[in-house]
Amino acid sequence: MGWLDNTVAIVTGGGSGLGRALVQRFIAEGASVGVLERDPAKAAQLTQDFGDRVLAVTGDVTTYADNARVVQDTVARFGKLDTFIGNAGVFDYFQTLPQIDAERISAAFDELFAVNVKGYLLGAKAALPQLLKTRGSIIYTISNAGFYPAGGGPIYTASKHAVVGLVRELAYELAPKVRVNGVAPGGMKTELGGLAATGTAGVKLSQMDGLEDMMRSISPLQIAAVPDDYCGPYVLLASRANSAPMTGVVINTDGGLGARGFTKMAGGEDL
Repeated sequence: MGWLDNTVAIVTGGGSGLGRALVQRFIAEGASVGVLERDPAKAAQLTQDFGDRVLAVTGDVTTYADNARVVQDTVARFGKLDTFIGNAGVFDYFQTLPQIDAERISAAFDELFAVNVKGYLLGAKAALPQLLKTRGSIIYTISNAGFYPAGGGPIYTASKHAVVGLVRELAYELAPKVRVNGVAPGGMKTELGGLAATGTAGVKLSQMDGLEDMMRSISPLQIAAVPDDYCGPYVLLASRANSAPMTGVVINTDGGLGARGFTKMAGGEDL
């Protein structure tokens, strides 16, 4: 018996990193999972690895039509939808305001917010009619950057603060029928990509030298977590039996940064 037996979830950005770890964990807990993934190769790999327990749809979270398609196809395959997980994201690779060229700020902002904030809204809107039928839930991936500085640059940090606001506003608007919560992980080594507007679209967190050492150094628990380490709170929030009274909640899973906070990174820019 799993915590999510006979439930159905959708995970955006489920082809790699935390998203893929969530797909694997939800299936292990008894769920069937639809995925919206923009990389066709990653979508195909999900089908190969998880068979008929997953439905992988290739599409873009920034378009309503693709969000609606994954909901429609998931319900057609599995019969219902219990949980929508907004997880797809892009990163600004710690570019500070002094470092960003002025002429690139607008494009970088629009590109990042389209995925990290608008994509979450469009996904929730597309999923809502089905979630109302099942009295289901929405879970958003936030970040330690939604609470503390230096988890990214100003554009990424602003986007994750915006998602905290979405959790609270949608929890208010959609109660009592749909619960809305969030999980705020710390750093992890994944394929999280950058922005075309700043020339970092091809950069991946997994390529950053010293990332794991940096994560250990700033964490009171002195850990460098991997995506699998962060999945438990999502399972909890998706489980009606274990989180029925919880809405408007964000679970911080950042190794204890709230007990310490960031120190300024070595090599940080002085003004």
